[in-house]
Amino acid sequence: MKVAVLSGGVGGARFLRGLVGVVDPVDVSIVGNVADDLEILGLRVSPDLDSILYTLTGLSDDERGWGRADESWRALETVAELGGASWFHLGDRDIGLHLVRTELLRGGLPLSEATERIAHALGLQAALLPATDDPVRTFVETPAGTFPFQTWFVARSHRDEVDAVHYAGSPAAVAAPGVLDALRGAELIVIAPSNPYVSIAPILAVAGIRAALEARTVPCVAVSPLIGGHAVKGPADRMLTRIAGGTSPAHVASCYPGLIDALVIDGADAPAEAPQEVRLVVTRTLMSDPAAARRLAAAALDAAGAPA
Repeated sequence: MKVAVLSGGVGGARFLRGLVGVVDPVDVSIVGNVADDLEILGLRVSPDLDSILYTLTGLSDDERGWGRADESWRALETVAELGGASWFHLGDRDIGLHLVRTELLRGGLPLSEATERIAHALGLQAALLPATDDPVRTFVETPAGTFPFQTWFVARSHRDEVDAVHYAGSPAAVAAPGVLDALRGAELIVIAPSNPYVSIAPILAVAGIRAALEARTVPCVAVSPLIGGHAVKGPADRMLTRIAGGTSPAHVASCYPGLIDALVIDGADAPAEAPQEVRLVVTRTLMSDPAAARRLAAAALDAAGAPA
């Protein structure tokens, strides 16, 4: 069956690793968030796309939870010695990918084509599609001021509470080639267990993508990123508390009004209520290892009535 997945970085990537263990990877299309992208040290970095790429090609550092395995940091050490921007941790192997991406973009290729070339070179079988080729960037509004996402998340260690999130450039952005076709041609759409505000909402802010989900004729299943009302990692629970008013499954579902038919939640969040049109599916959602990720992916398929 053909599955289209909206995904952010680390959590979404782990879910996707489980999904391609129960669905043929060539039948999986991934619409990745690019509003976290940044330019640093002259390089174009796409953290969420890269997390997905590294995880699905067996290159990710599962111990650290991000970046490439068997990494070294000599280039960044030199950057720091010279007073350059060393706050965003780029490993030497990681820099190699960013060098190639930056060269391709400067040569005139759109991000979608550059991503396809890099993914093909690394042997990725699933289709990795940036949500848009246009510049969309996430900004978070906090009591300390408004910051670009990576400044808030990495440089400021996401310590500031978030009052609102904006996606600069989204009104003019259009879906990248292949994205709308993947959504319209899917037999199942899944929203991965990613932060609703900074991973999934920027995708939905791109013209045509939300409309494609609203007009769907197939099931759309979201997987909650919370367990017992708490994020496994990152600020999703804090953001939901402050912006949505809580961290229950109903609050998670409220981030996707009219877009989902089922929400997969952890047993620690049950029993729970949800909007009438959203069916709750209870399972274990902690992806502690690849086998657990496969079980979660199978539960998402079951939630849609699809064979795993």
